[in-house]
Amino acid sequence: MKKQEIIFLSALKVNQDKLYRICSIYSDNDEDSKDLFQEVLVHIWKSINGFRGNSSIDTWMFRIALNICLRFKSKYTKNQNRFIRLDSLTISNLGYKEGIREDNEKLKALRACVKKLNEIEKAIVALYLEELAYREISAILGLSENHIAVKIKRIKSKLFNCINEIL
Repeated sequence: MKKQEIIFLSALKVNQDKLYRICSIYSDNDEDSKDLFQEVLVHIWKSINGFRGNSSIDTWMFRIALNICLRFKSKYTKNQNRFIRLDSLTISNLGYKEGIREDNEKLKALRACVKKLNEIEKAIVALYLEELAYREISAILGLSENHIAVKIKRIKSKLFNCINEIL
């Protein structure tokens, strides 16, 4: 195996779920999330030789993921005005206990509220929910740590109000 393949696979193993969750924030359904995730992986793979190590591989991957997601969202918004989108109906067998269903409703409310945020707020909350430190978030987004802290406080307030309206 080549060096870049080893680096890619080991970093992907650690960050795969986080990257997918970021993609799901910027898409409207599971199929779009999968497509977007695949697009992110392709771009990471194509760019792996350009990784200089100025930041951690994780930070670098998140930056690429967010750039691809923002580009996707921009294209989707433009195309949405031209075409009527028909989403397929997905039926799933949910054999959950009652407590898990309640948590699932809270999670659905959170996701709905996150989708209402502007693009920079979505990026911040996605990285925050992945438990990245303010320093890492600021490095990925190119904002100061103080700015990130203030934004997170405001985003939490927005999300709290939105979730309370839904539930």
